[in-house]
Amino acid sequence: MVFVRCDRVRVKAVLAAAVLLGSLATAGCAGGDGPLATDAPGVTREPCPRAIDKDRGCIYLGSISDLSTGPFTSLGVAVTQAQRAFWARVNREGGIGGYEIDVTTHVRDNHYDVQTHARAFREIKGKVLALAQTLGSPQTDAILGELRAERMIALPLSFVSRWEFEDGILESGASYCVEGMNGVDYAVQRFGAKSVMAVHYTGDYGDDAAAGAEIAAARHGITLVNVPTGQGAQAQDAAVQKILAQKPDLVFLTMGPADTAVIVGKTVDAGFKGRFVGSNPSWDESLLSTPAASALKARFLQVAPWKPYAYDSPGHSAMRRAIGTRVKPNNSFTSGWVISYPLKAVLERAVANKDLTREGLLRAVRQITHVDYEGILPKEAGNSAGTPNQSAFRQSVIGRPDDHQFTGIKVLTDFEAGPTVRAHRFDAPCAAAK
Repeated sequence: MVFVRCDRVRVKAVLAAAVLLGSLATAGCAGGDGPLATDAPGVTREPCPRAIDKDRGCIYLGSISDLSTGPFTSLGVAVTQAQRAFWARVNREGGIGGYEIDVTTHVRDNHYDVQTHARAFREIKGKVLALAQTLGSPQTDAILGELRAERMIALPLSFVSRWEFEDGILESGASYCVEGMNGVDYAVQRFGAKSVMAVHYTGDYGDDAAAGAEIAAARHGITLVNVPTGQGAQAQDAAVQKILAQKPDLVFLTMGPADTAVIVGKTVDAGFKGRFVGSNPSWDESLLSTPAASALKARFLQVAPWKPYAYDSPGHSAMRRAIGTRVKPNNSFTSGWVISYPLKAVLERAVANKDLTREGLLRAVRQITHVDYEGILPKEAGNSAGTPNQSAFRQSVIGRPDDHQFTGIKVLTDFEAGPTVRAHRFDAPCAAAK
């Protein structure tokens, strides 16, 4: 039985009524302002360290991100900042179920290193109810078994199609695989592409996007050449030479922004005439300040899971107000903000179910069919109750670099699902199904 902490007068009244009914053991105070009683890790009756209301308890959420030295540091820093702003807004609006949310105490830097990520998780797993962020596909995969064992849900800053098959991984937006499908479909329909090369990091991130591109290429009856690559400028030399030698109509890129600039800049400077489409993390506004800027503006498109920071929706507006005007606008803020909505919905559902435990959160996940993203994503993007094929969100947004835009990217399409993904059945992760 779950109890609610209430004021003393109401407690006395409820206890008296319970005694009269012979049911003292089930007394509670439904609808009270205090927190649900629970002994779950990461949930305390004591207020959060920076509480707005000292009468509320605290729900601690963990965050493991690339915050200093890895290829996605700019992404990780901005996402972590946006998530702080998101939950601070939740706290200002009254918290959830008598609790405020703390996403600052248990933040760890993974340096985009798998072993560091795993160590960080083991350090904080007994102190948090759930993970508000786990950055990186291989990094998240490294803790997946422990997440299952702990019955803990996690929000990945990673969008591989494999997460559709994990009950405890709470997603938002389209997967890298879907981006690969929609990016190739767009290039075929818009530019008449007849050959594709997928240049991508090894591992789940790159492999998932390349699989989607390959599925789309096969549907259109065109050739795809698969080119795995490593991280860093020197690691791109072999890929650059393969692009120049084979001259594909389209190069689909799945890597970090700095490596995107290397490949696009070097190949275009060497005379390559084809086009590039990149997965969402392959682009960052900072690339407009690199020597590759003109080549990127002329030849590169980004396929993204949502619209950029400056877009006009209630959710975008709320995000900008919460983050404030003292920071430089950054599309990565949008990622941190939007992936937080499903966890908020799950916490609210768990409170409504009167089961604010890790098991209770898992049950709540399976009950969520829509999430209110305040217009940043369609509500159906938050469906976690169906089968992977039913729940997979299939729509992406295409944009191009534009230094006249507020955050450097101009939206070219609304949310769209191309013919490949509309016909595809998600019966297995894309890398296994191609």
